Amino acid sequence: MIKTPTVAWMPDGKVRDYRVCTRCVMDTTDPDITFDAAGVCSNCHRFETSIRPYWKPDAAGAAELDALLHEIRTKGAGKPYDCIIGLSGGVDSSFLATKLLEWKLRPLVVHVDAGWNSELAVNNIEMILSKLGLHLDTVVIDWNEMRDLQRAFLKSHVANQDIPQDHAYTAALVRKALEHDIRYVISGTNFATEGVLPQGWGYDAMDATQLRDIHRRFGEGTLKAYPVMEFQDYFGTMQQRLRFIAPLNFMPYDKTAAIAHLEQNFGWRYYGGKHYESIWTRWFQAHYLPTKFGYDKRKAHLSSLIVAGSMTREAALRELDKPLYTDNELTDDTAFVAKKLGLTVDELEGYLTAPPRHYSDYSTNAAQIEQFCRRKSRKARLRQIATRFSKDLPRRIAGKLSSMLASPKS
Repeated sequence: MIKTPTVAWMPDGKVRDYRVCTRCVMDTTDPDITFDAAGVCSNCHRFETSIRPYWKPDAAGAAELDALLHEIRTKGAGKPYDCIIGLSGGVDSSFLATKLLEWKLRPLVVHVDAGWNSELAVNNIEMILSKLGLHLDTVVIDWNEMRDLQRAFLKSHVANQDIPQDHAYTAALVRKALEHDIRYVISGTNFATEGVLPQGWGYDAMDATQLRDIHRRFGEGTLKAYPVMEFQDYFGTMQQRLRFIAPLNFMPYDKTAAIAHLEQNFGWRYYGGKHYESIWTRWFQAHYLPTKFGYDKRKAHLSSLIVAGSMTREAALRELDKPLYTDNELTDDTAFVAKKLGLTVDELEGYLTAPPRHYSDYSTNAAQIEQFCRRKSRKARLRQIATRFSKDLPRRIAGKLSSMLASPKS
């Protein structure tokens, strides 16, 4: 069982009585969690209302996916590539890469090397590509700038220490897509394994204002080669010109079956945890977050599997009883991370004992991002209304109605 009481850092500094969801394994280490009268948490309810309607692992999803694949092939006809995919060596992206050829797509495969690849991840990428016969375009992030940015984030003491990696991954992939005039970005994001992710445990990796503010305060050099995507680039230009497709949300996706498929057919090997293909992410998720903030990301990953129906709550609790690290693994990874960042082990561990800080202690684009998302949601609703009316109205009148509904003054 989950051990109580569980101590976790709260942005308001208040101590909360420990409580765990009766359906999943999320608990009050999520600073925003609430519970209904039956003890079911807000993460479970959010999954049912905001995610499940868009998760279609059924015949309807298969039909929608077929239509998307046809659109990608048609729009990409005559081009060297019709889509782009980032390959990390992890389960989701590796499995998806194997499906693209089955779907008769012609992907540009991109790997972004931020300096933290495990040897296993590199081998997995090589095995997958050699079997599929696909070319790999590797983007290597300038290590001096990456190290400087990661050290700055450690000094900021925020929860999401994966921002330097995540921002670089997305920015580099988007640049490649625009460079090759590719409209469709294939993503391994999926609701089957990522349906629960507490927002209070981190912050948006694509907020360039925060990234630059933290680097300005704590960095030592300049970011010249590091791929920064400003607000307008990401939330404006990029989302206008690119379309992100998550095929795994339109098909039955079972991670255990996906791992077996990769191991049996491609010589791929599992690396032990969600996003653990990166040594940094393994250390960050399994040591930094639980030690400094009390956040155990396994709870979110396991809860995702529970609400998706692919794991029982009892099995998840048994997984949580297992240690995040063995002593030897932790010692080895800590020494590796410290050396890679140019720190002593004592210096690195010192960042874990210093007081945590909230992302809002630094400059952000949070208000602009929220406004953008509201506008996007509003436009989507208006398009649904226009589509519904267009079925019953003459084309000329329906077209005028669509224009009226899309107007900012409507």
